[in-house]
Amino acid sequence: MTDAVNLNDAVRFYRESMQLLQREGVPFMVGGAFSMALYTGIARNTKDFDLLVRAVDVDLTLEMFRRHGYRTEKTHPHWLAKIFQGEDLIDIIYRGGNGLCEVDDSWFARAPTQEVLDVSTKVCAPEEMIWMKSYIMERERYDGADVAHLLLNCAERIDWSHLVQRFGPDWRVLLSHLVLFGFVYPSERDRIPAAVVGDLTDRLRAEANTAASERVCQGTLLSRAQYLHDVRAQGLRDARLDERCRMTKAEMEEWTALRPRE
Repeated sequence: MTDAVNLNDAVRFYRESMQLLQREGVPFMVGGAFSMALYTGIARNTKDFDLLVRAVDVDLTLEMFRRHGYRTEKTHPHWLAKIFQGEDLIDIIYRGGNGLCEVDDSWFARAPTQEVLDVSTKVCAPEEMIWMKSYIMERERYDGADVAHLLLNCAERIDWSHLVQRFGPDWRVLLSHLVLFGFVYPSERDRIPAAVVGDLTDRLRAEANTAASERVCQGTLLSRAQYLHDVRAQGLRDARLDERCRMTKAEMEEWTALRPRE
């Protein structure tokens, strides 16, 4: 009975929060386990609820919830905030933990509208979910299976040119997931457009036996912990220092310091 009451309280909190955002005119999308269940049919028990807002709306969102009596915190200022009601919480996501994949208007332009907890709302599109999840390769968390399941269930609806464009200079990350997809689902390989795989492998072939002029480690875009030796002891520059990664050096150090104990 207690678990049922707690679940009902959490669902009410999630529903009321979405309705509050809609009344206040703050654009948001549902992400996380709810969007994964929508696209893949894989249901997960989760202790929180993920909402994505534009990076420019984060402070407005938190102020609005505080005004309505909720406790809030900017947990990791470069990408994540939280809203609390008792033991229940909502994650407010506006960027990837690596400082990439910033949520902006373009995310909303492509997001479908669905019913979530009896609220008609935008849900993060599969392309953006794949983009953000593809970089999560921590020692304690790897979202490659989520990417594979999204590809399996959404291949025919994906805007492939848009997805490739999302990755930009990090196209190798996308290619790696497409290669793994063919390994995981050998009978489904033909669902990935040959033109996409051909384009990315042509790029790979063109770069064969070439090397970047600067010694840089881009592994820190995939894991905040597992490539620290490279940047601290081997003299490689941390790719998170690039301008395209939207985090300050202090934020980068704070996020890195949270790595799990080995």
